Amino acid sequence: MIGILGGSFDPIHIGHLRLALELYQELGLQQVRLIPAGAPPHRGAPVAGAQQRLAMVQVAIAGEAGLCADAREIERGGPSYTVDTLNSLRAELGDTPLGLIVGMDAFLGLPTWRRWRELFELAHIIVVHRPGSAVAVTGELADLFAERHTDKPQRLAEQAAGHILTWPVSQLDISSTHIRELLKTGKSIRYLVPDAVAIMIKASRLYQTENQHLHTAP
Repeated sequence: MIGILGGSFDPIHIGHLRLALELYQELGLQQVRLIPAGAPPHRGAPVAGAQQRLAMVQVAIAGEAGLCADAREIERGGPSYTVDTLNSLRAELGDTPLGLIVGMDAFLGLPTWRRWRELFELAHIIVVHRPGSAVAVTGELADLFAERHTDKPQRLAEQAAGHILTWPVSQLDISSTHIRELLKTGKSIRYLVPDAVAIMIKASRLYQTENQHLHTAP
C-alpha cells in the first residue's frame, strides 16, 4: 500500500516528517508520497510559492527511501481537490492499495470536501490520532465509519480502497503557522524543521519582514 499525505507544507516540519515515517514503518507501506497542495481550497493561499514549498519537501526527505515528494497538485493547477489527486493516482497506479492519511479534525470535516463520498472508492482513509483519544463522528460519516472501520492494517492490503483505519501516532505539537510567526519575529526555528529546510528558508528570506535578521541556520 502507498500512503498519501497532502498539505500546504508552508513550511514542512518535523511533525509532518515523523508522521510519514512512523506510518511507513508501522503499517509496512511501500512508500509515503508527500503532496504539496497547489491551491488549497479550504484555506487561504500559502505564504511560500508552490515551487518553494515543493523544494522544501524535497530537501526535507532527501535520503529517506520510504518518503517521496509528488508534485502533481502543483503541476495540475487550479484548486487542489483531493478527489482529483486520488483519481490521478489511481489512473497511474491501477489497483495498488492507496491510504489517504488525515488527522482527526480533517476526517471529521470530510463531508465539506468536494465529492467526498468518492474518496472511499479511490483509497482507504487512515485517520491518525493521539493515543487514547476517541473517535466521535455523527451523521452520515458515522454510518460510513461503522460500516468501513477496521483496526487491522492488513485488511487494507486486501483491496484497493474502502476501509477506514484509525491509528495512534506520536503527535508533535508543531504547526507551520507557529513556525512562520517565529520567523517573523526573528526567532530560531531550529529543531522544528530539518536543518536543510531552515537553510533554504534563510537563503530565500521566506516568512520574514524586509531587512529582518533571522536565526534560522543550524
